[in-house]
Amino acid sequence: IRRASTSIPINIAEGCGRRTDSEFAYFLDVAAGSASEVEEELLLSLDLQFINKQSFQDLDKEVKEIKAMLGSLIDKLKK
Repeated sequence: IRRASTSIPINIAEGCGRRTDSEFAYFLDVAAGSASEVEEELLLSLDLQFINKQSFQDLDKEVKEIKAMLGSLIDKLKK
């Protein structure tokens, strides 16, 4: 979870350093993929009882918000 979650801002930062919007959008896509990884790892953590249901719900909500923000930014860049 730590590796995947730190990958999100790292890819956003790397994309910011690129020259074109399409390159930036690519790295945002990678960041969104990492967010999807975090979602799955949270589900596994819940299934394996590493976290309780309330913690899962709180964290899952935050990841979904991050994915929505990334998706919105990607859409704006691709227009």
